[in-house]
Amino acid sequence: MSVTFDESRVVVVDHPLVQHKLSILRNKSTETNKFRSLVRELSMFEAYEATHDLELEDVEVETPLETCTCKRIVGKKVAIVPILRAGLGMVDGIIDLVPSARIGHVGMYRDPETHEPHSYYCKLPAGIEDRTVLLVDPMLATGGSLTAAIQFLREAGAKDIRALVMVAAPEGIKTVLDFDPDVRLYTCAVDRELNENAYILPGLGDAGDRIFGTR
Repeated sequence: MSVTFDESRVVVVDHPLVQHKLSILRNKSTETNKFRSLVRELSMFEAYEATHDLELEDVEVETPLETCTCKRIVGKKVAIVPILRAGLGMVDGIIDLVPSARIGHVGMYRDPETHEPHSYYCKLPAGIEDRTVLLVDPMLATGGSLTAAIQFLREAGAKDIRALVMVAAPEGIKTVLDFDPDVRLYTCAVDRELNENAYILPGLGDAGDRIFGTR
C-alpha cells in the first residue's frame, strides 16, 4: 500500500548536480573519503534551499566607489543540530555556507530489534528559541530518531525547525510530518520503501558506517 504525506511541507532538492552526486553516494563502491565529501557537498545544497527565506534587513555599505544599500540577515540566525553520529557528516557543509551558525548535538541510537530510538545526549545552543534550527541526519527511515529529536527541540523552545536528510522513506516522512504540524523537511530523494529491517530501499546503506569507515 502506498504511503501518502503532505507534499507541501517536503522539498526535494532535485538540482542536476545534486542528483549526479547522489548517484555516486548510493554506489556501494564509493570509498569512505569520497562518500564523506559528497555528504558535505550535498548538505550545502540542502542548506542553501532551507535558508532561502531567512529574514533580511537593509544595511549601508561603503564600496570602493560609493555607499549603497545592501541586505543582511536579521538577528539571531541559524543553529545546526546533528543527530549523532551520522548527522555529524552534514555539519561541515552547512558551516561552509553559514559560518556563524551555532551547533548543538542530539545523541540517538536505534534498537536493532525494535527499531525504536533511544536518546543518550542533548546539548543545544543558547537562544535556540530565536534561531532557525537545521536538524540534520542523512537517513530518514522510520522517523523515530527524527521525531524524538524534534520533541527535544520543541521542549527547549525551538519554533522554526527544518529537517535536512539525504534520502527519505515515505513511511518516515509521514511519521515526521504527522508528529509535528509545523516542521519542514528537505531531502535529496524520496526512496521507494523500508525493508523488513527498516532499512531504506534503494537507499545507500548505513550512512554512519560509510561516513566514518566503520562496520
